[in-house]
Amino acid sequence: MVRKITDTHIHIWDFDKARYAWLENDLSILNRNYELDELEEERLQAGITAGILVQSANNSEDTDWMLAVAAKTAWIRGVVGWLPLQNPEATARLLAEKYIQDPLFRGVRHLIHNEEDPAWLLQETVLESLALIASHGLTYDLVGTLPAHIETALTVARKIPGLRMVFDHLNQPPLVIRERFGRWGALMQEAAGYPHLWIKISGLGATAQKGEDWLAADIMPYVEFALNQFGADRCLCGGDWPVSLLAGSYARTWKIYREAIEGLLQPEEADKVFYLNAQYFYGL
Repeated sequence: MVRKITDTHIHIWDFDKARYAWLENDLSILNRNYELDELEEERLQAGITAGILVQSANNSEDTDWMLAVAAKTAWIRGVVGWLPLQNPEATARLLAEKYIQDPLFRGVRHLIHNEEDPAWLLQETVLESLALIASHGLTYDLVGTLPAHIETALTVARKIPGLRMVFDHLNQPPLVIRERFGRWGALMQEAAGYPHLWIKISGLGATAQKGEDWLAADIMPYVEFALNQFGADRCLCGGDWPVSLLAGSYARTWKIYREAIEGLLQPEEADKVFYLNAQYFYGL
């Protein structure tokens, strides 16, 4: 079946453009430049019709480069960038002087999973910046890996009910140990009660930790749980390239996601997850 698909989670990085601290001691295939042109052949093979670039570094240089690439790439419809959330004055200044006037700047992310404190977002200065982001109609991507990150998101959701947030990569479900669904599940069930909290089906190949041997059957229980809790109206899907290459090709990643989601949803509901929800969430 031919359908529109928006990949809501694509990374690019170039060590000449920005500093990517988390890659400095990385010995994997990720420790090199990844530019968008490299993805084109497999993007067409996978049937991806639109995409969102997502930040890979806690600096403005990464964001500015993504915006420049997006501006000259017709199928890229938005950018989730970075702002200095610990400095509300600087955040306000960058928004006013640079980003609010750019229609491609659709949301914000900080690499909270690399911060020592899982409650990093609850600093008063950060909360002030997040409220400012919400006032501009921008979104926030939550890249959590621990149950504590979900707990933090729940507190933010209570404090800033106008901020649309999405859990990237299902916030790392207990896929490796095949737990159904433990603390992660209980917290996600609670999170689903907040209409401004969404979930992104992405990054699951890496989460499975099976190299290229992961299958739709491995992820379907967790995808089904997410769909049951949040509903098809609040789920997005993303390929997580090039991180996804640790678990096989981009085209195969999307083949598995399509097999899982199309096996769980009727076509009109699947269209929401693959395309329509991204239009609404990121205001494309």
